[in-house]
Amino acid sequence: MEKNCKVITIDGPTASGKGTVAHRVAKHLGFQYLDSGALYRLTALSAINAQVALDDELSIAAMARVLPCHFNHGHVYLADKDVTDEVRAEQIGVAASRIAVLPQVRQALVDLQLSFRTGNGLVADGRDMGTVIFPDAVLKVFLTASAEARASRRYKQLKEKGIAANMEDLVKDLIERDARDSSRTTAPLKPAPDAYVLDTSAMTAEQAVQQVLDWYAQVATNVAD
Repeated sequence: MEKNCKVITIDGPTASGKGTVAHRVAKHLGFQYLDSGALYRLTALSAINAQVALDDELSIAAMARVLPCHFNHGHVYLADKDVTDEVRAEQIGVAASRIAVLPQVRQALVDLQLSFRTGNGLVADGRDMGTVIFPDAVLKVFLTASAEARASRRYKQLKEKGIAANMEDLVKDLIERDARDSSRTTAPLKPAPDAYVLDTSAMTAEQAVQQVLDWYAQVATNVAD
C-alpha cells in the first residue's frame, strides 16, 4: 500500500451506477480501479461452490483470507477461471449482501482491498470505501438513485444478457438489500460526512462521470494549493 497514492472513493447502493462511473473515471485519470463488491461476490461464489452455509462466519472468513482472485481488462478471475458473468448473477449478489454483514468476513477482506492502493492513484467503488477502507481519500462520492431507476437499469442489463427478469421482483430485492446494507452494525451503507452525494436517477453515465471528474479537479487544485 502506498500512502502517497491519491484515492477517489465511489460508494452507493446496488445498481446505482457506481461501478460504471468508477471504472470510467479511473480510465480517464489513468488510476488503478478496485471493485470491492466483486471481492464479496467472489467470496460468496467460493462459499457456494464449496457448499459452505452463508451464515458460517468462521469458514467464510477463512476462505476470504486466501481468496485466489485477480482482475484483468474488466474480467474477474477466481483462481484461473473467468467468472465475470457468474459473479454478476442476481443470486450471487444476494449471497454477497448476506455475507457482507459478517464482521470477520469484512475484516478478512480489508487487507486485500488496501493492497490495491498503488501507483499514481486509485478509484475504489463499494459501500464503505469512503467511510471505512479509505477514510483519507482526497474525494469521496456517494452515488444514489431511486429503487425504480436502479431496477430498470438492472432489468435492461439482464435482458441484454438473455436472462429472464421481473421488474417488480427486482425493485423488491433492491429495497430489501438497501435495508439490510443500511442497517447492519458493521460498516453500514451511508455517505461519509464529507462525501459529495450524487443522485443519478435522471442522469446518464457520461453525465455522472463528468460530475465526478469536475469534483476531482476542484479538490486536486485545493490539495495542490
